Amino acid sequence: MSLSYFNLLPNFEYVSRNYDEKNISSYTTTKNLFKRAKIRDDIFENVAFFERYNIIGDERPDNVAGKYYNDSTLDWLVLLSNNILDVNSEWPLPSNTFEKVMLNKYGSYDKLYSTHHYETIEVTNSLGKIVLPGGLFVSNLIRDYRVYVKDEFGEDVENAEYNKLVPYFIEYYDYGLGQEVLKTNIIKEVTNYDYEVTIDEKKRNIFLLKQTYIPVILDDLDNIMTYKQGSSQYITNKIKRGDNIRLYS
Repeated sequence: MSLSYFNLLPNFEYVSRNYDEKNISSYTTTKNLFKRAKIRDDIFENVAFFERYNIIGDERPDNVAGKYYNDSTLDWLVLLSNNILDVNSEWPLPSNTFEKVMLNKYGSYDKLYSTHHYETIEVTNSLGKIVLPGGLFVSNLIRDYRVYVKDEFGEDVENAEYNKLVPYFIEYYDYGLGQEVLKTNIIKEVTNYDYEVTIDEKKRNIFLLKQTYIPVILDDLDNIMTYKQGSSQYITNKIKRGDNIRLYS
């Protein structure tokens, strides 16, 4: 049995819009796209129900579903598990279209490869402790508020760069060495292209619902997709019929 999302949707009958339709009571049957499935909160918010997965290469949702569930028609479950509504913007772009999409977004190669921001490079002391985390957004210049600096002999002398904008640096006391340490060249340029690649790569880290819980989700969906009696539009638990506006025109 196919578990395609559209097969799970109930039907909706609406009056035929064909201009050459002779019977004003004719209806067209289609899927009710206004019905939207969701994973209930007690499952969606509990990581114990999911496993982490890293999208490889140009894998599509159906490829992931085929690999993990042995059923490519469960692609909708892959998307649902990650609350992905727009696969074009929320799923990693295929490698052969990434640059084309980015070029269209930025307008030219010059803008695509221009600076987006600067960020720190991780700095550790002699004991391996992190002094400055990497990946922090910073300016390429920093105001030097040091009144005194160490000269080549380790003596304090007046800082000629005091209160001037200078390339980013960090000065710290290294307990392993027992002395002050000055680190320069601790930032790197990130281009618009690099920035977009990082964003796209983050989309590769997704969660997949464990196979054990698929029957629970299918039961929930069956309840969501079933029409309840009581409405004037009710035909069966899987079919509703809209009002025939042609009868009133």
